[in-house]
Amino acid sequence: MNKTKSLLKSVFGYDSFISLQESIIENVLAKKDSLAVMPTGGGKSLCYQIPALIFKGMTVVVSPLISLMKDQVEQLVQTGVAAVYLNSSLPSDEYHRNTVRVKEKAVKLLYLAPETLLKANIIEMLSSVQVDCFAIDEAHCISQWGHDFRPEYRQLAKIRSGFPESVCIALTATATPRVRLDIKSNLGIDSSGEFVAGFDRENLFVQVVPKKDPLNQTVQFIQKFPNQSGIIYCFSRRQVDDLNTYLTRLGYSIKPYHAGLSESERNQNQEMFIRDDVQIIVATIAFGMGIDKENIRFVLHYDLPQTIESYYQEIGRSGRDGLRSDCLLLFAYGDIQKIKYFINKKEGQEKRVASIHLNSLLRFAETDECRRIPLINHFGEKYSKNNCGMCDNCLADAKTKIDITIYAQKFLSCVKRTGEIFGAIHIIDVLRGSEGKKVFNFGHQHLSTYGIGTDFSKRQWVHLSRQFINKELLVQDTEFGGLKLTEKAWAVLKGKETVMGRVEKEEKKYVVKKIVDPDYDHNLFEILRKKRKELADLSKVPPYIVFSDKTLVEMAARYPQNRNDFMDIHGVGIAKYENYGRIFLDIIQSYCSQHQIELPAESMPEEDLSAYRAPKKLRHIVIGDAFNSGISIREIMEEYNIKIDTVLNHLYRYLQEGRPLKSKGILSLSSLSDKENAIALELFDSLGTEHLGPVFRELNGRIGYDDLKILRLHYMINNQL
Repeated sequence: MNKTKSLLKSVFGYDSFISLQESIIENVLAKKDSLAVMPTGGGKSLCYQIPALIFKGMTVVVSPLISLMKDQVEQLVQTGVAAVYLNSSLPSDEYHRNTVRVKEKAVKLLYLAPETLLKANIIEMLSSVQVDCFAIDEAHCISQWGHDFRPEYRQLAKIRSGFPESVCIALTATATPRVRLDIKSNLGIDSSGEFVAGFDRENLFVQVVPKKDPLNQTVQFIQKFPNQSGIIYCFSRRQVDDLNTYLTRLGYSIKPYHAGLSESERNQNQEMFIRDDVQIIVATIAFGMGIDKENIRFVLHYDLPQTIESYYQEIGRSGRDGLRSDCLLLFAYGDIQKIKYFINKKEGQEKRVASIHLNSLLRFAETDECRRIPLINHFGEKYSKNNCGMCDNCLADAKTKIDITIYAQKFLSCVKRTGEIFGAIHIIDVLRGSEGKKVFNFGHQHLSTYGIGTDFSKRQWVHLSRQFINKELLVQDTEFGGLKLTEKAWAVLKGKETVMGRVEKEEKKYVVKKIVDPDYDHNLFEILRKKRKELADLSKVPPYIVFSDKTLVEMAARYPQNRNDFMDIHGVGIAKYENYGRIFLDIIQSYCSQHQIELPAESMPEEDLSAYRAPKKLRHIVIGDAFNSGISIREIMEEYNIKIDTVLNHLYRYLQEGRPLKSKGILSLSSLSDKENAIALELFDSLGTEHLGPVFRELNGRIGYDDLKILRLHYMINNQL
């Protein structure tokens, strides 16, 4: 260990080890397999880099991103360490030179992507030299329970078994107990080789605020950090480009980063940011892994991340120098629907895991206690402080809380009476007296708790349920999401404990961009279809080779107005855009102009981005607000001289964007019998509300689209969160 301390100073310039570095290095040098879980910026790399300099042979580092490899190797070379990487970004002559150096045993650290390591020629090359260590970075990618599962990572164990004399160290910053168990099982690491450092980054100030006016909120936040580095994370490429344009016009030093840019442009923008030639990067989650820039002073989440692990990893890219850094999350309930849209495309275990991850994130965003409690607890570490002094909740005045004991008792009792195997949504359905198929299939309409929670909406109960989990009255099964009572819950049920919390106001509205409209403009679709056929004939290919029907439907639903909008459409890649994008965009823009179709500010053509400054109130918002104020549908039709079908479309769009609607009078518009209504409503349970076509076909056309639109609205209003 004296030699390790000498190398720490002479090669890397540090005076002492931090956290568990010394213990991990000692374990690796003893050729004992290890799992190192350390926070971002906690010095994981040294845990294999120092042993690599002591081992006689070579250390192979498995890394998922080219940028990470390049950054690490450049840093090592600067310190005089013989390190190289092999990946597709290298010119052939440099790739060859690096392989020669490996074969000549002139390399101490070799960085590879997992898919590269799986190649037969690479395995053959490694078999010809002495490999003393395999370091697997971002090891959470091994686990299906992790937030960034990669199938090729599961195959690393087989490769590693072919080198029995080598030691293995797996490293990650974001691993829950379940993920850690999965990593150890896959790689055959003994529990004695697990090292978990504290997850708390004490120098990060964490804040969550309601997303009300995100553009102004963004500007107000970044104004606090003149000439300092920061990252803004957005959900979509389009949002990245729009926000980049807006902030550039305001004079900020900023560059975009997302997968839609060319590799050279991404690399150039990243390099400018690392070198402080650019102050701010606005990016999707594609940015940041392996970036060792120490002076990032802020991270702003413009949109909700998909998992709490992603959030923790992304804020962890700030403040690596140990100085205070600020992390702001703009939180809107409507953003949840964007994430659920993608979760619903998953299946089975993958879908369940994604839902559990989202719920953990929401518990963090909604807590009225210290934010570090749900954040740190998620990773299996008990956070013992009641006041961290570095989050908005701990610094704010005491929030107004009320006695919610009776609501907790209702919820906990229902969890118990349904067998402690169901998730929050089913419990809420029982409490609110839902007539849904699932409730009736289990006979839960006969429980004493059925219908005792009608005083709150579904969204309010969801908010309450997360508070009950945060207050440790309930625990959630990590595999299926079922809720179980804790000992603490029994004290509440027996009236021995009081529960204080908050009840969300029902009139609260949140605005969010739409992902995709479930219905589409049939006239526009036909125009696009004819143009597709014309282009296909010219190229002598089937029409679907140009664009699929699904792609055209999405165009006819979303009315893309610019390159960013168009590239977000399903089935549109760079080549497709270059070949056909301008042709289809011209048709869509012309159609929107001729039919006076109103577009949200975010979908305006690039030259009209000034609409951000004073967006026009869109017609569907006007109609929805009018309906909520008590004006009937018939009165709206007369006031705005529109048909009932148009009103229903506006109200549906209003709902889709996360705005609540009152239920008065909707079902009375249906011309169907109660039995027919019930049959159709039950189909929405199984087929969903995204498209009416499947329901229409299931009913063999017995119920028309007008009535289906009415019933869909009724169904969604009664199931809105």
